[in-house]
Amino acid sequence: MKIVIDKMACEANGICVDLLPEVLELIEEEDEDVLRLRLAVVPAKLEDQARKTVRACPRQALSIEE
Repeated sequence: MKIVIDKMACEANGICVDLLPEVLELIEEEDEDVLRLRLAVVPAKLEDQARKTVRACPRQALSIEE
């Protein structure tokens, strides 16, 4: 399973990072926060949490690719 970030929709508010810090992180890039993946593939033990994280995104900027 992979998480896909829609960079146009993402506001980098950090809710997803709080819920899934093992996979997602915020970095500063050109004076603004940008969401990026820490891991290309979500570990099996975190798949349920990844689904919850995707649903929690207020901008629907995250999706799952199986």
